[in-house]
Amino acid sequence: MLLLLIVGTGFLGFAVFLVADAATAPQRAHQAALKRAAHYGLSRVTANPQLTAHFRERVLLPAVQRLAAIALRLNPKASTELVARRLLASGLSARLSATQFLALKAALAICGAVFFAVFGISSGSVPIGILLTPLAGVFGFLAPDVYLTMRIRGRREAVRAQLPDALDLLAVSVEAGLGLDGALSKLTEHMEGPLVEEFAVTLGEIRIGESRHEALKKLTERVPTPEVASFVRAVIQAEQLGISLGRILRVQAADSRLRRQAAAEEKAMKAPIKILFPTVIFIFPALFLVILGPAFLNITHYLGK
Repeated sequence: MLLLLIVGTGFLGFAVFLVADAATAPQRAHQAALKRAAHYGLSRVTANPQLTAHFRERVLLPAVQRLAAIALRLNPKASTELVARRLLASGLSARLSATQFLALKAALAICGAVFFAVFGISSGSVPIGILLTPLAGVFGFLAPDVYLTMRIRGRREAVRAQLPDALDLLAVSVEAGLGLDGALSKLTEHMEGPLVEEFAVTLGEIRIGESRHEALKKLTERVPTPEVASFVRAVIQAEQLGISLGRILRVQAADSRLRRQAAAEEKAMKAPIKILFPTVIFIFPALFLVILGPAFLNITHYLGK
C-alpha cells in the first residue's frame, strides 16, 4: 500500500510539473532566446555532452515521450497532428505541445487510477476501489479532451462575436486610405480578444516576409469558423480581381452581423427546450408535493377511519 501511495504521489507530481511546464513555456523560451543572443559567437567544447545535459532533457523529456506513446496506444484514433490542430484552434499551441498534451492525459489517467486504488485499499472497501479505479482512469484520460473541446467552442463563439466590429474597423481604416496591413495594425492597437490575437499573428507573419495569401490561409487553419473562412476568401478574391477592399469588408461585416443575429435567435429558440428538463426534474416534483401532499394526507386519513 505504501508503494502504491508513493507511485501515485510521484505521478501526481509529474502531472503538476506538466501543467507548470506548459504555463511557463513562453517565458522560458524568451529567456533561452536572450541567453543564446548573449552568448552568440562564443563556443565551448565539453568533454562529455551527455553528462552535462540538463535533468529536464535527460529524464523528463523522455518520460513525456513515453507517456505520450501510452496515450496514443490507448486511443488509436488520435494522432499528434490531430491534437496539434486542436491545440492550435484552442489557442494553446504556444503554451502546450501535442506531445505534452498526450503525456498529460496519460499522467492524469495513471494518477487517478492509482489514487483510487490506494484509497480503496486503505479504507478497507476493496470492491469500491476496484469499481472506481478504472472510472478514475477513464475520467483522467478524457478530462483534458473535454476541457480542450470547451475551450475551442468558447474561442469560436468569441471570434464570431468580435468579427463584425473588427471588420467595421478594418473597413473604416481601408476607406481612410490605409492598406490591409496598416488596417490590421490599427485593429490590434484598438481592440482585444482572441480574434485580434490571431490577426496580430497574421500581421507578424506578413511582416517577416510571408505572402499575404499564405498568412490569411493560416488564419483560417488557426480559427476554423465559416465566418473567418468567408472573410479570407473575400479578401483574396478582392486582391486578385481588383475589387474595392473597403466595400468587400463592409459587405462581410454586414453578413457576419446577420449570422451572429441568426445564431442568437437560434439559441433563444432552443432555450425553452433546455429549460424544460430542469423544470420537469427539479421544479415539478416540488410543486406536486406542495399541491397534492395535503390531499394525499386527507385521503389516507379518511381511508384509515
